[in-house]
Parts: sequence; structure tokens; C-alpha cells
Amino acid sequence: MGILDKYILKRYLLTFIVMLLLFIPIGIMAHLAEQIGKIQEREAPLNEVLAYLGDFSIYIGSLLLPIFLFLSVIFFTSKLASNTEIVAMLSSGISFNRFLRPYMIGASIVAVVVLLMGMFIVPSASKGFNEFKFKYLKRGGEERVTTNIYNQLNEHDFIYVSSFDPARQIGYNFTFERFNEDNTLDFKMSAANIRWVPKDSTYRLTTFRKRTMKNDIAVVETKRRLDTIFAFKIDDLTPVSYVAETKNLLELDKFIADQRKKGASNINSYILVKYKRWALPLSVFILTIIGVAVASMKRRGGMGLNLAFGIVVAFVFIFFDRIFSTLAEQAGLDPLLAVVMPNTFFGVLAFYLLQKAKR
Repeated sequence: MGILDKYILKRYLLTFIVMLLLFIPIGIMAHLAEQIGKIQEREAPLNEVLAYLGDFSIYIGSLLLPIFLFLSVIFFTSKLASNTEIVAMLSSGISFNRFLRPYMIGASIVAVVVLLMGMFIVPSASKGFNEFKFKYLKRGGEERVTTNIYNQLNEHDFIYVSSFDPARQIGYNFTFERFNEDNTLDFKMSAANIRWVPKDSTYRLTTFRKRTMKNDIAVVETKRRLDTIFAFKIDDLTPVSYVAETKNLLELDKFIADQRKKGASNINSYILVKYKRWALPLSVFILTIIGVAVASMKRRGGMGLNLAFGIVVAFVFIFFDRIFSTLAEQAGLDPLLAVVMPNTFFGVLAFYLLQKAKR
């Protein structure tokens, strides 16, 4: 790398690091001020609080990292432009693509760090963050998938619950099916609801009905109420909504395969988490190019105008991400498409702004 590359790369990385060190502590203090009453009321141990704040800083930093990077690029590039340093560089015969090279080197470094953190470090922080939150800050119970729950317990046993109330430990419209080795139905149980009874460590089925096949003859048994046992825990049927965020790359692949085998109705939300981890490094490059293209031109409004534009783009980026994520989770949109479309839109915007900046 030449002197120019080292100069821009140093400014790129240092400004980004300073931005993180500046805003993350502010976020921690604001969050702590909001939650300190609950932490004191519920007597959370100091070591757990400190671990929680550490996990919170990694968790929130990973969510806002692309935005911090984007604003960092706009900030220091605007300073270069306002000091006419960019004009001097380009006037010396350096092409705009050559000027862009150290930015791409810096984006590559950040992208690698973001990828490794997203695959192995952030999941652990997310687990600690959410466990503390539901243990001390939100005691109403962890957020779980509560509708249209399908689960394959093993090769032969399948269950279905139309809705589940975690607080009351009760599921509605319960069905249990067992199949023989030749995939023919052995028996089918159904009940209006299934409730866990901790006192007796049993399940209570209300309006119970069992249909058993014997030599092509269906034998039906009904009871108003039946207490029985099953080889599963009722909490196992409904993983917490953030479970995919707490698993590293290898664990997440295995978890998705298991959930797909079980016929989980919310499989899209797990796949979406996986694709987002791979797409985040690409977002680093796209936002870097947009930032350079916008801030490299000296404007009458100066740095303030560039930062205002950057904040608007950042909010639009977050808006697009949330819209397509919701469509994937709630409306059945392909998770890959939900991740690709926002990046495609901003990729096209980055290309347009880059060509405009070159002219």
C-alpha cells in the first residue's frame, strides 16, 4: 500500500472505532438508566449485571454496526472533502477507482471481523443478553412461538397444537399421531387442550379421543378427561423466539435441519437469521461505497448536509430490512429473497451514486 492508502485506511478504521467507543457506552448508560429500577428491585447479582452489560454492548453493537460504519465513512470523507484533500488527490492524476481502493481494503477488514463475530461471538452474547432480560427485566415469560406448532418427536411420533399459552402451560387443539414401520397409522390421539400438571408431573387431556387401527378396523375411545405422560416436555414444543440468534454457525445449521425435519411452522425466521449473517458483510461494502460517493463532493451545506443524508439513508436501510424480514416471518416470503432485495436496492443506489461521483 502507498502513503495515500495507509492514510485513508487509518482514518477509515480509527473513525469507525471511535464511533463505536463513543456511542456504545452512551447506549449502555441509557439502557442502564432505564432498567436500573428493575435490576435493584429484583436484586440481580453484580457479576450477572456486568456480564449482561458486556453482552448488551456486543449485541447492540452488532445490530447498529453497519449504521455506525456508514456514518463514520461520511464523517471523515466529508472532512477530507471540506479540506480539499480529495480534490488534490484526484488532481494529481489518481482515478476515483484508485481513490476508492483503501476504502475497499478497510471494508474488507471490517467485513471479515463482522462475519466472524456474527457467526461465533454475537450468538453467545445474544444468549446471555436474552437470558438476563427474561430472568430479571421481563418476568412475564420468554417470547415463544405460540401458534400452529408442529413437531416430529421421532421417526414415528408427530404432534400438533394450534395455539400454546406459555404462562398457563396449556396447548389447544392437541393432536398426537403414531405411525408403524410401514408408515401406516397406528393410532391418533386428540384433545381440546393439553395442560401440564406440575404437581403430578403428568399431562391432562380434556375431551380426549383416541382412534386406534386394528386389522383395518378403527377402535375409538373417548374420555372427558385423561391424565397421562408423554416423552416430551411441553416447553420443548415451543422454542423461544430468539433461539436462532443464540446459536453459532454450526449449531444453527443443525438446528435448522432439525426444525425442518420436525415441520416447524416458523422455519423461515430461523433461515432468515442465517442468511442475514452472511449478508451483513456485503452491506458493509455497499454502505461504504454510498458513503464515499455522497461525501467525496464538496457541498455548500458541508458535513452537516452529508450527515443528514446519511442518517436518512440509515433509517431507510433499517426500514427496508424490517419490512422484508417481517414479510419472510409472517407472510411466507422466501428468506433468501428477503435478504437479497434490500441489498440489491441499495447496491443499485451505490452504483448510481458512484457513477455520479466519478463525473
